[in-house]
Amino acid sequence: MKALVTGGGGFLGNVIGRMLRERGVAVRSFSRSTYPALSLLGVEQVQGDLGDREAVIRAAQGCDIVYHVAAKAGVWGAYADFHLANVIGTAHVIEACSANNIPRLVHTSSPSVVFDGSDIEGGDESLPYPQRFEAYYPQTKAMAEQMVIAANSPELATVALRPHLIWGPGDNHLVPRIIARAKAGRLRRIGNRPCLVDTVYVDNAAEAHIAAAERLSPGSAVAGRVYFISNGEPLPLWDMVNGILAAAGMPPVEQSISPRMALFAGTVCETLWPLLQLRGEPPMTRFVAHELSTAHWFSLEAARRDLGYQPTVSISEGLERLRTWLMRSEQVNPTTDPL
Repeated sequence: MKALVTGGGGFLGNVIGRMLRERGVAVRSFSRSTYPALSLLGVEQVQGDLGDREAVIRAAQGCDIVYHVAAKAGVWGAYADFHLANVIGTAHVIEACSANNIPRLVHTSSPSVVFDGSDIEGGDESLPYPQRFEAYYPQTKAMAEQMVIAANSPELATVALRPHLIWGPGDNHLVPRIIARAKAGRLRRIGNRPCLVDTVYVDNAAEAHIAAAERLSPGSAVAGRVYFISNGEPLPLWDMVNGILAAAGMPPVEQSISPRMALFAGTVCETLWPLLQLRGEPPMTRFVAHELSTAHWFSLEAARRDLGYQPTVSISEGLERLRTWLMRSEQVNPTTDPL
């Protein structure tokens, strides 16, 4: 058996590749760069861009399943860039499956596709897509998810997973971002409500993808479905942030601003950045202001029932693993904000 992992050099893709190799599966990674760590795992590497249709089709040749993990993430940037990677790129992956007669596609989506700026407490897969989005990432990921589900057929079984706030050793997004902003004195609590938020340790997220693949086939119970994936341990957001900071040997976040002030700041920044052609990501956006001041945690009932999903690494154990990794890496002293 051979699996194609798009974004195999990324945080989640790397762990999926490692777990597949441990199961004896031949793995091919499709990424824009090469990664020595993948070579050590015995992963075949193919370089290319999701926007290149022919490159994606060639990369999928000879594969039996595709894990489509690659995406453009972030809360700021040009719509065209998000659309190319997340929408057109996903269309190319679906085409590649059809062109190569690949019967299974596991797609990595995001819970942000249903986030409308208000509290979500125990939400399940019946939640609708919002009428409008405050960022291009969730907007384009929602478009991609709908394409994947619509592509489910007797020839191609598809499933979409929505892991929420993936973190752990090797993280090149959430953890270094929190650490860098805290070191720069730019991290503030938003509001004082103890809003519960789901997260997922990276190994649990990867296991969920493999479990979905094992149960996926044309006409199966999981085909054409979406599933929320988390650790099943919702915590107050700033408790989780402070847990990550503690793992890095840093003090907790104590300063705060009101949700109304954060939203105002986000609105101003989103106006000034393009107007003044400022570079980089603004310190606040409306999407971030709402995300950091609301509850968003989800029911795992469907994932447990259909995928047999059961998180094996708890948050406390994950934080200890993260602490060990941070102490051994340069991530504990980042010099720049990764976004």
